[in-house]
Amino acid sequence: MPKSLPVIDISAPVCCAPVAAGPISDEDALAVALRLKALADPARVKIMSFLLSSSAGEEISGELAAVLELSDGTVSHHLTQLRKAGLVISDRRGMHVFHRAHPEALQALCAVLDPQCCR
Repeated sequence: MPKSLPVIDISAPVCCAPVAAGPISDEDALAVALRLKALADPARVKIMSFLLSSSAGEEISGELAAVLELSDGTVSHHLTQLRKAGLVISDRRGMHVFHRAHPEALQALCAVLDPQCCR
C-alpha cells in the first residue's frame, strides 16, 4: 500500500528561517517542498508568469486557457493546485471566477530559498 502524504495547510505564505541559515526542521522542509512541488510543472509556471505579467492583474480561467492554448479542464486543475499552495487567489463574481497571483507568497518562498533575492 502506498504511503500517504501528510495533509497540511499550505495556503498561507511559507514562513521559516532561510534554508541557508542552517539545518531546517522536517516541518519547515515539508512546507517549502510542497510549495515548490506546486510550481514544478511547466503549465503552472506559464500560468504564474501570465498572472504576474497581466496588465489587468487578474484573469478568468477561460481566458487563461485560450491564451495558454490549454483546455479549460487543464487550466482549472493547475489553478486548483496553485490555489492550494497559496500561490493564486481566486474570487467568484457572478458567473466568473477571477484568478490573481499572490505575490507575497512568492516573495516569502524566495526569501526562504535565498534571503538576498528580495532586497
